Amino acid sequence: MHVTIASTAALAGLILATTFADGQALQTTSIGKHNDFSCQPSANHPRPVVLLHGLGATYYDDLHVLEAFLQIRGFCTFSLTYGAVKGSPFLGGFAPIDESSRQIADFIYEVHAKTVGYGDGGGGGKIDIVGHSEGGFQALYVPKFRDGVAALVDHIVAIAPPTHGTPIANLLSLSPPLDHDAGLLELIGCAACDQLSIGGASVVKLNDGKAIVQPGNKVTVIISNLDAIVIPPKSAFVYEDGVDNISVQDYCPLDIVGHISEPYDVNIWNLVLNSLENQVGRKFPCLVGGLPVK
Repeated sequence: MHVTIASTAALAGLILATTFADGQALQTTSIGKHNDFSCQPSANHPRPVVLLHGLGATYYDDLHVLEAFLQIRGFCTFSLTYGAVKGSPFLGGFAPIDESSRQIADFIYEVHAKTVGYGDGGGGGKIDIVGHSEGGFQALYVPKFRDGVAALVDHIVAIAPPTHGTPIANLLSLSPPLDHDAGLLELIGCAACDQLSIGGASVVKLNDGKAIVQPGNKVTVIISNLDAIVIPPKSAFVYEDGVDNISVQDYCPLDIVGHISEPYDVNIWNLVLNSLENQVGRKFPCLVGGLPVK
């Protein structure tokens, strides 16, 4: 229900956010097509973008409207459902973080191999990554720990990643069936929930005293001050040189968006766009409101 409400509102926002100039990009970009390797990137956006969903979600039900927003602007986008455990193909991100990170790395290798010509358009032969929640965590984790990935990546945009962990109860609440059914949780399991909790193994590994951000990577972390899942919200931030840590309320004070609805928030879309276009700090018209979904 939360996703349906947020998605409906976001579709309206997508229409409002589309300009005539964006419409011209439709001539070269395939809107709505999933993993279209024949996509021709625009001159202004030559790097393909890999999108990573959050815990308990899939490639479609978390980032698909943001993906359309980027496609309209001439980006070629690619996404996958990672970390789905046996018996629950429609619930991604539950598998152990390392297992999911290998799956994501393989996908990044594939996207890069099939889009190597993008470098001719000024992309430098690299890709960008945009992730939400666990996907934001993986956007930081995979380049650090999977061989060769960092060298393929230019921009990383992490939306509300549990960089320093968050209470496990909050993570479980991202998937209401598990939150309310202990038997189902025991049957399916959620290794990622444990590993992304405060003091969890993957959180400790990411914050091992060595730099999170790898050489050549440009990182932006975007949060909402009203996030009730990753708490405190600023625990998502990466405090390293060159990282842009941004709250949507810094730009749009009246935005009341919560964690689950962050990928559907037009103001956050514009912050993502700013980062991908090397225009962090650029002002944009705020859409008042947002959905306070956790």
